[in-house]
Amino acid sequence: MGNTTEIWQQACKRLRALLNEDTYDRWIAGIVPLAIDAKQCRLGVTNEVFSDWLNINYKDLISGTLTEVTGSVPSVTFETGHEAPPQAPAPRDDASARPAPSARKGKRDRNREADENLYNRRFTFDSFVVGDSSRFAHAAASAVAKSPGKTYNPLFIYGGTGLGKTHLLQAIAQEVMRRRKRPRVEYLSSEEFANAFIDGLTNNSLSKFRRRLRNLDLLLIDDVHFFKGKEQMQEEFFHTFNALYNGHSQIVLTSDRAPHEIAGLEKRLVSRFEWGLTTDILPPDLETRIAILRKKQATHEVKLSDDVLFFVASRIRSNIRRLEGALIRLVSYASVTGGGITEDTAEQLLGPLLDEEASSLVTVEQIQRAVAEFYDIRLADMTSKRRPQNIAFPRQVAMFLCRKMTDFSSPTIAEHFSRNHATILHAEAAVKRRMSDNADFRRELGMLERKIRV
Repeated sequence: MGNTTEIWQQACKRLRALLNEDTYDRWIAGIVPLAIDAKQCRLGVTNEVFSDWLNINYKDLISGTLTEVTGSVPSVTFETGHEAPPQAPAPRDDASARPAPSARKGKRDRNREADENLYNRRFTFDSFVVGDSSRFAHAAASAVAKSPGKTYNPLFIYGGTGLGKTHLLQAIAQEVMRRRKRPRVEYLSSEEFANAFIDGLTNNSLSKFRRRLRNLDLLLIDDVHFFKGKEQMQEEFFHTFNALYNGHSQIVLTSDRAPHEIAGLEKRLVSRFEWGLTTDILPPDLETRIAILRKKQATHEVKLSDDVLFFVASRIRSNIRRLEGALIRLVSYASVTGGGITEDTAEQLLGPLLDEEASSLVTVEQIQRAVAEFYDIRLADMTSKRRPQNIAFPRQVAMFLCRKMTDFSSPTIAEHFSRNHATILHAEAAVKRRMSDNADFRRELGMLERKIRV
């Protein structure tokens, strides 16, 4: 194995080819390699915000890339308090370098090309694997992309980390740019919005910042829950929202929770976020997870067996990003070593990831306790023979959530409720009927599910 700097330089070449230029420069270029060996990779970053963002969004990608470079599976950790040396850009492959715009292109064309480079080209509607947990969000996003400013304005998509919110946001942006001639589109994370706003304040250029955002055709903001508690920023976004909405421009927002659940968010913003359509994305079921792995695997030369794909999908349930990270690690190892991947090999290579996943799995007992508390009934009522509606329906909700949030079979779930298999199927059908007829109940169920997963 080479020295730390050489390994990191090789990894950066591959990461630069995988990420768009803005993302690479913002999040990867400033990382300082501290120590890399077969067991661990210690990377230095400036602060905790940087560390948290990398852990959530890019840790698995970095880990898989290092596996591809080294042939081993080092555990990646980020340490704060390290500034990247000036004038130290990562090496760049000619093949991954972006072509300079043609001298014949006009200013607008060059600006459009620069804008398009901000997006991950892989995040399209075609590449998004639709499952029951994401079908409505995908349909709403697609409708907005076809008719921005006319349907579902604003569109608010919420759900846990790594479930596809950013994918849909960028798919909307790229589809609008493909369909329309020179649309004014801006995609920002909430952190980027905050940085631009603070720059405007400190440089006395707020008017420029406002002109930039308030004359758009489409504004997309990722992770608006980071606005909580930031009064001045919320004030600014309130007026930006009003200007865009009144001008019939499309607004699309994402968050890790529904608007009314974001503590520290002003009521007037909560109200505006709920003016249009609010929809959630939940973790994918087993069939969808397998479909995601198959689709992602098609982009790699190494193919894993159906048994291995099933093993990975059945053990990693929490989010898509972690699922993709596991796949990258396995195919990278197979590519470097030339060996095949069996279930035993996969379990060995994914050991730390599987341990993290196991610690976050939901149990039947957790669901029963959470539902009993939510509906203010006794935990013992989950297994009792009592049938009043105020007890029977919450019990059905718990059965439904057990079917959805665990991989237990109906007979196994039935045992936990002292019921038979048919009762579980009846409960599932009853809850689905209520969901189709009652939007308030759907929101209530989503809130309960997120509470269980926390």
